[in-house]
Amino acid sequence: MDSSDVSPTLSRRKLLGGVGFGAAVGSAGCLQYARSLTNRDSPEQVSVTIKTVPADDDEAAVQIARRLQKHMTTAGIDASIELVANTELLRDILLNQSFDVYVGQYPPQHDPDFLRPALHSRFVTEQGWQNPFGISDLGLDERLVDQRSTTTDDRQRAVTSATEAVGEIQPFAMACFPKDITVVRTDRFDNWSVDGLDRPINYLAVDRPADAPSEDPTTLRVVLTDDRITKNCNPIAVEYRGPNTLTELLYDPLARRQGSEIRPWLATDVTWRRTADLGVTATVTLREGLSWHDGQNLTAADVVFTYRFLDNTSLGTGDMPVHSPRFRGRTSLVESVERLDDRTVRFGFGDTVETVAARALTVPMLPSHVWQEKTGETNIAGIDISEGITQALVWANTDPVGSGPLQFESRTPGEQVVFSRFDEHFLVGGGPDRFTIPYERFDVRIAPSDAAAVSLVTDGTVDATGSPVHPKVLDSVADSDSIETYMTDSRSFYHVGFNARREPFGNVRFRQAVARLLDSEYIASTVFEGYATPAATPLAGTAWEPTEFEWDGDDPFVPFAGSDGEIDVSEARDAFREAGYTYDDDGRLRG
Repeated sequence: MDSSDVSPTLSRRKLLGGVGFGAAVGSAGCLQYARSLTNRDSPEQVSVTIKTVPADDDEAAVQIARRLQKHMTTAGIDASIELVANTELLRDILLNQSFDVYVGQYPPQHDPDFLRPALHSRFVTEQGWQNPFGISDLGLDERLVDQRSTTTDDRQRAVTSATEAVGEIQPFAMACFPKDITVVRTDRFDNWSVDGLDRPINYLAVDRPADAPSEDPTTLRVVLTDDRITKNCNPIAVEYRGPNTLTELLYDPLARRQGSEIRPWLATDVTWRRTADLGVTATVTLREGLSWHDGQNLTAADVVFTYRFLDNTSLGTGDMPVHSPRFRGRTSLVESVERLDDRTVRFGFGDTVETVAARALTVPMLPSHVWQEKTGETNIAGIDISEGITQALVWANTDPVGSGPLQFESRTPGEQVVFSRFDEHFLVGGGPDRFTIPYERFDVRIAPSDAAAVSLVTDGTVDATGSPVHPKVLDSVADSDSIETYMTDSRSFYHVGFNARREPFGNVRFRQAVARLLDSEYIASTVFEGYATPAATPLAGTAWEPTEFEWDGDDPFVPFAGSDGEIDVSEARDAFREAGYTYDDDGRLRG
């Protein structure tokens, strides 16, 4: 397991006395700019490709990309849009780092520590949502480490400092947090969560109304617009898992986030202590009688295996560790894991705090008797294997074996997947808090668009839209006593991601200039028809959001170079000139 977030370079910087954040940003920008100047033989027009998914997959992302392209073109940049399938886009961004700019949603986050794996330079060579932007800044590194190790009273200060660093460096440009819109029927199931279906456990909270029609078996029917779950059930395949992932109903974690808290799930108890040798520790006691879907017992040995496997999916058989890109940010918090007996495991987290360390307990448990055979090296078309790849990371896992409340039953790729209730699960017949499982089957259908998904709800074919739908389809929702629409603030923000590994995005001033072409206020009001909130930081809307960086009509770091969605050409071009670029007689940006 990893033992430190501090690189040797950072330690040397401390010995030299350190510099302030502002100086670090300025130095990084100047060095990158000087390097880019050195590498130029003859200035050419700056050319940029913006990647995103087709409109049927995410219409909002396409509209944001088009507005950005329009403003880039006005600013003299040769900008084009490349539409690629969802899986291909995630491979390009998270596995191959093959992109200039992309537009999309970041996976939902609930704790500011997600910024550490997302942006710390120690993760710059890794895959997944571990620093896909290629950012390396020592000042930011210090602040990201500081926020994970400070006490509760001081952590807000540390988070504020890290947030300021992110805003100045602009590894990605914030757009907005959309409303997650869910359409449900209440004639067959009720007690739908007002928070929508963004969390898998919300599927477990529904009830059967007393006057619901009798069925044998009882089936909950959900429609998605993303067909990846019908083709791949691998919980650690990062390109197949989006913000809405039903694999979390197949694979249980030790603890789950419920509301603002992380509570025991497979565990009955978690005891926290601090020791001289291990730092923060957690002793986890499992529930009695746990089993996998294939009938084998789930024990502490499987827990230890899971964390060692996610840390190195080759289990030491390869020349180098092959981390699991998914959950890497959480598992990197674990420095040691030890089986004490069949139901007890002790974790060592080092120099951190309990609230941060608890995130590590929310990863899915994997059966060792299934996954230990997936450690061998392999390759797959479309994935860069220069860093090594194991079977575990590319395996489709078409017949998944987990321990969750649902188990796999059947699939028709691209069209449908059916799960059934796992009657040996501890929730069956009633469980902790309010959760029960009032259905025997869970039927997932695929629709080609948001409008088609809503139509399946209104005509009674399905019970709910499992994927958030675009506001424009609300007009087609039937006016019926048995149909309801829920809206909740998403924790998955839209953003424009930059690849700092590629010029000109290695120049911090260039990134800032491009970010100023994005009018978040206008995007929220037009692209999302008002069903979104513009934001300057990824912590907006949480208790961790620094008050000084709250949205106040404009971005405090990179204010829009214009007004009402239209850029001020002179102001926008001045920003690129300040970044060290020039314009030719035809108004084309040269670099």
